[in-house]
Amino acid sequence: MRVNWGGVFPAVTTQFNDDFSINYDATGQVIDALINDGVSGLVMCGTVGEGCSLSATEKRQIVELAVQKAAGKIPVLVGIAEYTTQLAQDLAKDCQKLGADGIMLLPAMVYKPKPHELVQHFAEVAKASDLPIMLYNNPPSYNVDITPDLAIELAKIDTVVCIKDSSGVANRFVDMYNAVGDDLLLFCGLDDVVIETMALGAKGWVSGMSNVFPKEGQALFDLCAAGKWDDARTLYRWFMPLLHLDARPDLVQCIKLSERLAGRGSELTRPPRLILEGDDRQHVIDIFNAAMANRPTLT
Repeated sequence: MRVNWGGVFPAVTTQFNDDFSINYDATGQVIDALINDGVSGLVMCGTVGEGCSLSATEKRQIVELAVQKAAGKIPVLVGIAEYTTQLAQDLAKDCQKLGADGIMLLPAMVYKPKPHELVQHFAEVAKASDLPIMLYNNPPSYNVDITPDLAIELAKIDTVVCIKDSSGVANRFVDMYNAVGDDLLLFCGLDDVVIETMALGAKGWVSGMSNVFPKEGQALFDLCAAGKWDDARTLYRWFMPLLHLDARPDLVQCIKLSERLAGRGSELTRPPRLILEGDDRQHVIDIFNAAMANRPTLT
């Protein structure tokens, strides 16, 4: 299976009401704004979308909303991070029924699998639908690593087409390409290494801070893709303090506070995540204000 995924895919935030129920109208407005600003795809119910804090019904309702909003103009991927293989299979089946264009599949939550268990989990979920699969590798957060050797095995699964790497180690992209070549697309999954990974072969970027600055995110990607490295470095230097926020444990709160400051959404997160307070909050505000004071003019 081959897909034409590429470009910037924001990991879209989920918007909540004051009682922590989902505000579907506001979530739809966030999606509309991203599409209008020219992003290349959407990832729903990922880490930034607080997928692990959503009920089974809520996940499916968000998928339905995103598919409706995208209307086939850009691909909609859905994060699947479940506790069991069966739950992941059930969600994959429903994502296909609801019209999603692909899934972003994580290892099963909580349990740290042995390598053969990890491969089995991915293989069994792949059997549940015909959707193309982006595997999500995030060893710092989940203590599970999809190594290049494992990727060789996983690339044999027909619907596994892509790996999103959030290890933060840029040379992993070289090792991964040496292992699987063009059999799998490589996506950057950590905002503050995007230039490095694109120089080493990444074809796409699942981005947190592009929720707030989608035009700048897409412009940075396009400059890299065009080999305009001097211009890319200039934009990257402006962007970097913001992009570092995507690498923090409280990245969701940082991104959603930035969304609020930009007038693009609410900062409310669902517990156990709590909105930022004190020095942490002021730090993000200061970074945002400094960025806005020197925001580049895009051509």
